[in-house]
Amino acid sequence: MTDEIKCFGMRTEEIRTQYMDTFTAEACGMETAVMGILSDCQEMLHYPYAAQANNAAAKERIRQQLNVAKYILSIMIDKRDELLGSNFRKMHQVDHRGFAEA
Repeated sequence: MTDEIKCFGMRTEEIRTQYMDTFTAEACGMETAVMGILSDCQEMLHYPYAAQANNAAAKERIRQQLNVAKYILSIMIDKRDELLGSNFRKMHQVDHRGFAEA
């Protein structure tokens, strides 16, 4: 099993195909795809799946889905920085987590 599969439960090409290159992502933005993933994680914790939440496989699936959401967000941040220039974070005093400093 590759590191990609361990981390995300799928290859990064599949993340692009299943989440980033979809009609929803193109029409509504990748933010909508990320919200959908996070909603799926909530469902997995809340409903019948939650009865299995102590099951290691169920926890692993939720962890992988959260990693998929973080991967998509990291791609979005990279694209934003590309579009706005490499000095964007420095100009806006944004730290590495994306939060503006006080």
